[in-house]
Amino acid sequence: MRFRAVFLLLVFALAASKRPVFAGSAARPNIVFILADDLGARDLGCYGADLHTTPHIDRLAREGMLFTTAYAPAPVCSPTRAALLTGKHPARLGMTTWSEGSLKGPIDRRLQQAASHHDLPLSEITLARRLQLAGYLTAAVGKWHLGDASHFPETHGFDLSVGATHWGAPPSYFHPFRSTNASATERRFVPGLGFGKPGEHLTDRLTEEALHVIESATRRRQPFFLWLAHHAPHTPIEAPERDIARFNSLLKPNQTHRNPAYAALVGGLDESVGRVMARLRSLGIDRNTLVVFTSDNGGYIGTDSKRNIPVTSNAPLRSGKGSLYEGGLRVPLVIRWPGTTHAASRCEEPVLLTDLFPTLLAAAGVRPEPEDTRDALDLSPLLHNPAGSLGRETLFFHFPHYYHAPTTTPCGSLRTRQWKLIENFEDGRLELFDLISDPGETRDCAAEQPDLAARLQHQLATWRRDVGARMPTPNPLFPLTRP
Repeated sequence: MRFRAVFLLLVFALAASKRPVFAGSAARPNIVFILADDLGARDLGCYGADLHTTPHIDRLAREGMLFTTAYAPAPVCSPTRAALLTGKHPARLGMTTWSEGSLKGPIDRRLQQAASHHDLPLSEITLARRLQLAGYLTAAVGKWHLGDASHFPETHGFDLSVGATHWGAPPSYFHPFRSTNASATERRFVPGLGFGKPGEHLTDRLTEEALHVIESATRRRQPFFLWLAHHAPHTPIEAPERDIARFNSLLKPNQTHRNPAYAALVGGLDESVGRVMARLRSLGIDRNTLVVFTSDNGGYIGTDSKRNIPVTSNAPLRSGKGSLYEGGLRVPLVIRWPGTTHAASRCEEPVLLTDLFPTLLAAAGVRPEPEDTRDALDLSPLLHNPAGSLGRETLFFHFPHYYHAPTTTPCGSLRTRQWKLIENFEDGRLELFDLISDPGETRDCAAEQPDLAARLQHQLATWRRDVGARMPTPNPLFPLTRP
């Protein structure tokens, strides 16, 4: 561990020597961005979870602002992460599915999936790069999943990266965090974690690395941007047995959440947040640190292969990861910024995670470029007044791909303040839901309101044209390739 601390100090010293420390930098907030993987909108205590216990994240919400209607820009991980770091909608980026999924789509379905970038293009100027140029120390800890080694965090504005891979899931959550199956066609590992010990859990280890970053950056007396991207609670669903046993003892009939191992993974994530906040407080910098906690897409409702039960439930929201129904897009979002957000405040305004890009730039005193607000809006007015409005009437989504869980086929979607339209690309079928009276999307109103559905579909098609969204194409071999 001492070697790691010395290494971090050397990296930061080198980074600081390459750019000026801007005047007044001490007044600018540090930024800690904690990103969970596949955490559903109802998976936290402060969002109504009935098995999962998350006291540290609940405290973060009590000390800051909880958003009740936050959306990921995509229902899977890589495009959301790319949008967070660029401020651009996945459809505009041309990065609309997860990295591995971009390489080859299914060949036995009605459509051939749209083309999607495997790597976040080096031409994109990321949030980390903008903050780096503004004098921030920038560090990425944990999951990357935005391309191969030539597109790793260090190429996108991060001074330091620990634990990044181009894979979407860890081979194991337990040390040594690598594949142990000698016959596996692909050997996976999590690099850069150095020495460890048997039984060490990946969430704990990534947290330890993040704490080293915070301490080292604080010694430099320079503002820092920490991107802490946990793998939890993505599959494989692996947690310490003692934690699984504890949640198993808390199971009761009629609970929405039924997977004690998943609850334990969420609990480990909560402990990580608690450790980060405790370290900020002990260093005396928590009052000058903006903390964001969110997830990259809705909860995964597929089967936990080790236990033959669902991983999680997003109820009362419909469906989950890989879907443009609410369960695939809605995510938790908590922002704590002392002096700006009011304690225990709740904001019901629909927001998109892409909005965090201009918001964090504004917090750091970085002047936005014109392209920064094409697909995103600065949330600062809401942080000051949670009852306010951004004046945005429509959110757009584009997922021209298949997903292996029981969710939607390739489709696009938009939501207004009341209505949600889904256009299914296989057959052109439209679905229309009144989210005010039916947030669970149980009643399709398209047949009852054909004019409204057609008008919204035209609006969606116009948006796709404006952003250059790529579309799937007919599969000439279907149904010959169908099993």
